[in-house]
Amino acid sequence: MRNTRVAKRYSKALMDMAVETNQVEAVKNDVDTIRKAVTGELNQILMSPVIKHDKKVSIFKAIFSGKVTSLTESFFNLLFAKGREVAMVDILDAFDASYRELKGIEIIELTTAVPVSEEVKNIVKNNFQQLDRYKGKTMEVRESVDENILGGFVVQLGDQLYDASIRHDLHLIKKQFVENMYIQKIR
Repeated sequence: MRNTRVAKRYSKALMDMAVETNQVEAVKNDVDTIRKAVTGELNQILMSPVIKHDKKVSIFKAIFSGKVTSLTESFFNLLFAKGREVAMVDILDAFDASYRELKGIEIIELTTAVPVSEEVKNIVKNNFQQLDRYKGKTMEVRESVDENILGGFVVQLGDQLYDASIRHDLHLIKKQFVENMYIQKIR
C-alpha cells in the first residue's frame, strides 16, 4: 500500500530540517545508505505486523546508530515513535524527489532493446540538455532494457514520453492498414 501523502509530509519535514541546518548533502547520503539497507529483509521486518514495534526500533538503531547524522537519526526515531515505519520506503522515495527538485536534477528514463554504451547515454543526455525547457538542469540517465520494443528507444522525461521504437512504428503502420485510406468511406 502506497502512503504518498504521509511520505510527502515526512520527507518535506526532513528536507526542511536539512536545509535549515545546512545538512542537505549529509542527509541525502544518509537516506541513500538507509535505502540500500531497507531493500530485502530489513524492509520485510519493518513491514511485518508480527514483529513488535520496540523490536523494529532496536534493529534499526543497531544497524544505523552512529552511522548517520544526528538529524537523520532523530528523524527516524520520530518516524518509529509515530508508527510510520511501514511508509519508510515511500518516505525515502519522496525525499529523493524533493532533493532532485531542490538541486534541479532531471531523470531521463531510457529504454532500449539492448544495453547501450555510456557514449550513447551521454549523447541522449546532451541532446535533452540542449532543449530550452531543460537548460541549466542536471540530467541523470537511468537505463532499462525491454526487448519488446524491438529496436530504437523510448525516453521518459518528467511527464513527456518520446517513443522512437520500432514497436511504435509498427503500431502506426498497423493502424494505417486498418484505416485503409484508399477505400472511399461511405457516408
